[in-house]
Amino acid sequence: MKNAVQKFGKFLSAMVMPNIGAFIAWGFITALFIASGWVPNERLSGLVSPMLNNLLPILVAYTGGKLVGGDRGGVIGAIAVMGVVVGAPDYPMLMGAMLMGPVAGFVIKKFDQAMDGHMPAGFEMLINNFSVGILGMILAIIGFYLIGPLMSAILVILTAGVNVLVSHSLLPLAAIFIEPAKVLFLNNAINHGIFTSIATQQVAEAGKSIMFMLEANPGPGLGVLLAYWLFSPDKTTKDSAPGAIIIHFLGGIHEIYFPYVLMNPTVIIAPIVGNICAIFFFSMTKAGLVGPTSPGSIISFLAMSPKGSGMIITIAGVAIATVVSFLIASPIVKMSGSKSLEEAQAANAAAKAEAKGQAPAAPVSIGSGEIKKIIFACDAGMGSSAMGATKFRNRIKDLGLGITVKNTSVDNLPADTDVAVVQTILADRARKCCPSARIVEIGNFLADANLDALYAELEKRANGSTPSVEAAPAEEAVKEGGMVLNKAGIKAGLASVDKWTAIKEAGTLLHKLGYVDEGYIDAMAEREKLASVYMGMGVAIPHGTTDAKNTVKKSGIVVLQYPEGVDFGGDEPANLVVGIAGVGDEHLQILGNIVTLLEDTETMEKLKTTATVDEIYNAFK
Repeated sequence: MKNAVQKFGKFLSAMVMPNIGAFIAWGFITALFIASGWVPNERLSGLVSPMLNNLLPILVAYTGGKLVGGDRGGVIGAIAVMGVVVGAPDYPMLMGAMLMGPVAGFVIKKFDQAMDGHMPAGFEMLINNFSVGILGMILAIIGFYLIGPLMSAILVILTAGVNVLVSHSLLPLAAIFIEPAKVLFLNNAINHGIFTSIATQQVAEAGKSIMFMLEANPGPGLGVLLAYWLFSPDKTTKDSAPGAIIIHFLGGIHEIYFPYVLMNPTVIIAPIVGNICAIFFFSMTKAGLVGPTSPGSIISFLAMSPKGSGMIITIAGVAIATVVSFLIASPIVKMSGSKSLEEAQAANAAAKAEAKGQAPAAPVSIGSGEIKKIIFACDAGMGSSAMGATKFRNRIKDLGLGITVKNTSVDNLPADTDVAVVQTILADRARKCCPSARIVEIGNFLADANLDALYAELEKRANGSTPSVEAAPAEEAVKEGGMVLNKAGIKAGLASVDKWTAIKEAGTLLHKLGYVDEGYIDAMAEREKLASVYMGMGVAIPHGTTDAKNTVKKSGIVVLQYPEGVDFGGDEPANLVVGIAGVGDEHLQILGNIVTLLEDTETMEKLKTTATVDEIYNAFK
C-alpha cells in the first residue's frame, strides 16, 4: 500500500517537476510586471494569462502523455488538453492537464498495441499520423464538453473549501497531515500534485497564494536540524547536522532532514507544531507567494514573495516555524539517549525483517564483481539523490577507479546499474526496478555506515587488494541458481530490427518452448516501457513485469543474437537480446548469473558475432 501511494504520488509530481522552470518563469513574470509587481509593465504583464492558461497546462499534459505513451503520447496529450483549456476558460486547467495527459497517452498506447503487426506495409506513417490526429480530436472534444466543466466544478469546490478553512482559521491544521506525509517521501506529490493546482487559480484571482507556502516552508525542518546539531548526544549525528542544514535551508532539499525524524519518530511533533504556527501567521497577515518554490529553499521563498512587505512577512513566517520547531525538538533530542543515526537505521531494518519473518539483513558487502556504475536514487530523482551522488562522486574521485556515479528517480534505475544507493523506505521499489543491481540501503546521504562500508570496499580495490567478504545469502542463491537453456532457444545471425520487434521475438520463442503463456509477450513490452531493459555492454535482457509472473510456467531463457545490433536507446546497440522467464525469485537468480557471465569482456565480444549456436550455448549453460 505504501509503495502504491508513493508511486502514484511520484507519477503526479513527475508531470510537474520537469516543467518547474516554466512555472518559475511564469512566477517571475507575475512578480515583476503585473500592476502591483516590482517593476510594473503593462505590455509584459500580458504574458501572465497566456502562460498560466495555455502554456503550463499544455506542458504538463504533454509530459503526462509522454510518461504513459512515449513521444506519441506527449503529442496527443497536448492536443487533448486544449479541449479542456478552451472548455473551461475561467480557470487554469492544471488538474485537467494531469488527467487528460495520461489518459491520452494510455489511449494511443493501446491503439499502437492493437495495430502492432497489422499495419499494411508502406502505410505506417500515414496510420501513425492520422491516429494521433483523429484520436486527439476526439479526446479534445470530450475534454471540451465533459472534462473542462467537470474540472471547473472541482476547482470551485476545492477553492471554496480552502476559503472556508482560511476564514475559520483552520488552514494551519493542514500541517498535521503535511509533515508526516513529507517524511514518507510524499512531499513532491503534495506540493506539485495538489497545492500547485489550487494555488495557480488563486494567483490568477488575487496575485498570490498561501498554498505555495504550506509544504515548501524550510523553517520546520531547519528547527529539527538545529536541535540535533546543538543537543544530539551522538557525535556522528551531531557532526552531520551542519552540512544538512546548509543543504536543506539554502539548497532546498527537504529530504535531508527526513532521516533525523525517522530515527526518533517523536520528533515529528516539532515540525508539525512549527508549521501550524507559521501557517497561522501567514493566514493572519494574508501572506502568499506569486509562484511555486521548487526546491523549497529560503532563496526560492524570498524570490517568489510579492512586492512590499511580502518579503518581510515571508522571513518572519519561516523564522516562527524554525523557532517553534527548534524549541519542541530540543528536549526530545536531549532525552533520546545515545542512540545514533546508524543504530536507528539498523533497528529499523531489523524490525522490518522480523515483520516479514526473515533474518536481519547482512551488512553491505560489494564482493569481487566489477563496479562501473553507482546510481543514487530518491523518489523524484532531482533532490537528495543528486546531492548524494555529487558528494560520493567527489569522495571517490581520488581513488582512480573510473566509476560512474549518477542520480535518478527510484523507478527509473538504469538496467546496467551495478550498485543502487537508496533510502531504506524506497528499497523495495529499487529492487523491483533493477533486480540485477546490488542495493545499498541508507538513511542519511551525509553520514551513513553503509555508505562508509561501500567507500571502504572501493578503497581496498584502489589499493590493489580484493575484498574477501563472505557472500550474503541472497548472493549465494544467485550463484547457485541454474539457468534453463537449450539449443532450440538460441538464434544466431538475425537481421537487425527495432527493439519492440526484438522483444516480441524473444517472447514468442519463450512461449513456443513452453516457458510462458502468450500473455507474457505483452508484459515484456510493458516492462520495457517502464524502464529500459538494456544492460549495457551490448546486451538487453527483456522480461515481463511483476504482474505477469502468473503467466510463467517454468524458468528459462532464450538468446537472440543480432550482429548488427538493436537500438534499445543505450550508448551502443544490443547485439545479444536475452529473453528471461523466472518462477518466483528464480527470475533474479537468472539475471545474476547472466550479469556474472557478461563481466568476461572477451567472452561477451565473441558472443556478439559468433555464427555457431554451440558456442553461445556452451557460454551460457
